[in-house]
Amino acid sequence: MTSFPRWYFNEYKMAGVGFEDTAQVAAFDRNQLSSTPAKEQALVQRLGISSGHSVIDLGAGTGTFAIQAALNGALVDAVDVSQSMLAYAHSKAQQVGVTNIKFHQAGFLTYQHNENLADFVITKAALHILPDFWKMVALMRMAAMLKLGGIFYLRDAIFSFPASKYQTSISHWIEHSAKPEGEGWTVKDFEMHVREEYSTFAWIIEGMLTRAGFEIKEVSYPTSTVAEYLCIKNS
Repeated sequence: MTSFPRWYFNEYKMAGVGFEDTAQVAAFDRNQLSSTPAKEQALVQRLGISSGHSVIDLGAGTGTFAIQAALNGALVDAVDVSQSMLAYAHSKAQQVGVTNIKFHQAGFLTYQHNENLADFVITKAALHILPDFWKMVALMRMAAMLKLGGIFYLRDAIFSFPASKYQTSISHWIEHSAKPEGEGWTVKDFEMHVREEYSTFAWIIEGMLTRAGFEIKEVSYPTSTVAEYLCIKNS
């Protein structure tokens, strides 16, 4: 077990809901409207993940993407700081007969990849739990897990609106994205995210990606509060 200095960031002490309760995890899974099996299988196909590939899914949550990658024949390491999330993901995998996923309770800053370098490293809607300093550390660690020429995919709440427009942009995001209780993420959920978590600007993330040794091949801003990056490890 690797020991870390006392000043190291404690990623196990997550901002917001800790997801230690099974009902909370089930609600989280239900609220992930952008992460349905069909949408994740489409992403698997788009990235070209298939039999024989190795995939690390960091911040795997309830495992929807990991399961779809495994169904395509990939060997998947699903990593999350929440044991409850991992247990829920493992149960989902068992229900569809998937056995080619290894589950690891760890995070961006603590996961130790002891296998061969991966073909793909994926992280979605998770990197925002880290402040920017630690995002950079995480990106360098993920690059070190990936083969030269391997693919890194990132999608998260990342802000491409002008910094001077932060008040109206955040208010607009919450107003148009929040759902009623039981139908998705609520106003309170979005408010907590902005107040207590660490979403950052696209120009900051893009500088970090380059400095971590990635070449950004594709970038998309579906909205001014969401960004996705498809990168190649080039150094």
